[in-house]
Amino acid sequence: MNRDFIYSGSPAHIVFGQGKSAAAGEWVEKLGCSRALMLATPQQKADAEAMAARLGPLAVGVFAGAVMHTPVDVTEAAMKVVAETKADCVVSLGGGSTTGLGKAIAYRTDLPQIVIPTTYAGSEVTPILGQTEGGRKTTLRHASILPEVVIYDPALTTGLPVGMSVTSGLNAMAHAVEALYAQDRNPISSLMAVEGLRAFKASLPDIIKTPPALDLRADALYGAWLCGTVLGTVGMALHHKICHTLGGTFDTPHADTHAIMLPHTAAYNAVAVPELLAPVARVFGGSVGGGLWDFAKEIGAPLALKGLGLTEVDLDHTAEIATENPYWNPRSIDRKSIRALLQDAWEGKRPA
Repeated sequence: MNRDFIYSGSPAHIVFGQGKSAAAGEWVEKLGCSRALMLATPQQKADAEAMAARLGPLAVGVFAGAVMHTPVDVTEAAMKVVAETKADCVVSLGGGSTTGLGKAIAYRTDLPQIVIPTTYAGSEVTPILGQTEGGRKTTLRHASILPEVVIYDPALTTGLPVGMSVTSGLNAMAHAVEALYAQDRNPISSLMAVEGLRAFKASLPDIIKTPPALDLRADALYGAWLCGTVLGTVGMALHHKICHTLGGTFDTPHADTHAIMLPHTAAYNAVAVPELLAPVARVFGGSVGGGLWDFAKEIGAPLALKGLGLTEVDLDHTAEIATENPYWNPRSIDRKSIRALLQDAWEGKRPA
């Protein structure tokens, strides 16, 4: 076995446990800050305002305008609030949309971030920012993007709809699957990826049956942390390129897009690196793509891109963009193959 690798551990502080979100103010002070700006989506504005009230004089305001795919114009609006309030840190409460906004602010200002996730996306532990402008989604990787503190409190995920639990979990799982064949993979990231996949395999089906169960939600947050951490450690490949293309160009729902594409991109790459993706087949049973598709169907995830409103003409445009400047990938990428992959995902076919 080749033991040549480079591993860089994350410097982020990970705080895990029920009720730990109550300590957000302590972490604001530990970061040497005293003027926290709360961030949220419009849907979670009330939750953000309640947390700002708990922070008391440590909070200087709430910006509840975060949306999917981190549009640059929304970030610019938030930056005005940062300047007006003289905020010295941001506290992001919510899922990937809110986390993305906090990262975008930090990238421009180097302000410290505290993230309190309420979904299982995992992006809160990566130094990666995906932002959208002019119909194109681009990604940046920089140390300033990585949040300094992440507080995982399973009690805050009980209000998460079951459907969003499913799709955000599959979104995180996509990070782990790509980590297994990443060009810069290493033994530690691979171990974390497999453990993260196992955590979701064990927790997501039961969360559907017993939504309020905090122990199951803690397991899912554990999976999110592991899967997100490996994405922050290694590079992205075909799966994320296609999802970024679909999200940035057609504004498709972020988590749903990842959930639908995962079995197809994994099956595509399993042809080239079956030994690297063998753990996925072992965890989910059967073939790599087939096992992931069966699991997604079992937990009620969306399976077809046409369900997101995409047309077959949109697939032509997606294949063109996705192959223009492709990310590194273990299997060669050409427009015809990617167009066929997208067709299967559009129809919701089970990968062979």
